[in-house]
Amino acid sequence: MKVKICGLKTEEHVNTAVAHGAEYLGFVFAESKRQISPEKVKEITKAVPKRVKKVGVFVSPSRSEVEWIVRQARLDMVQIHGLLKAETFSVPLIRAIPVEGSTQEKLIQETSTEYVLFDAPPQRFVGGNGQVFDWSRLDTNSIKNKKIIIAGGLTSENVQQAKQLFDPYAVDVSSGVETNGEKDLNKIIAFLKKAR
Repeated sequence: MKVKICGLKTEEHVNTAVAHGAEYLGFVFAESKRQISPEKVKEITKAVPKRVKKVGVFVSPSRSEVEWIVRQARLDMVQIHGLLKAETFSVPLIRAIPVEGSTQEKLIQETSTEYVLFDAPPQRFVGGNGQVFDWSRLDTNSIKNKKIIIAGGLTSENVQQAKQLFDPYAVDVSSGVETNGEKDLNKIIAFLKKAR
């Protein structure tokens, strides 16, 4: 199972995540307390090896906005929450789907992308709210030919439970590796160790 550490804002946190085995690094370009500029992402990811993928996180963006940031920040993938205004981009797409009953079924059917990320329904911000969605409302057995990523309120305490229940391609954590709203190096290391 692969791991994405999301909402990174410093070189130290990026390097710690990479050193301890994260395969994906997430950078938030949508309105959020974790929002970062494309220039800053480029600066703090200079030493990131090619095997580790840099993912830009957006909410209902225009295609031109996404492509401009992909170039500026040198992203490998994009993750889109909210409205999907384009189906294809110059890099692979992770389609974020909130788990709230029938909505997710419709969105799963509509999306042609290989990667689908399941998250808690949006609150003040879309994603990164530290809320676990109702795991009983998601049956991943019926989803074929997609790489499933589980997000929403994951911590080093519940990540193994999520792994057993969903057998996902990857898990995605943000607030679960923070203390008082800031990334915590020890929690990043602990989560990566536990996810294995």
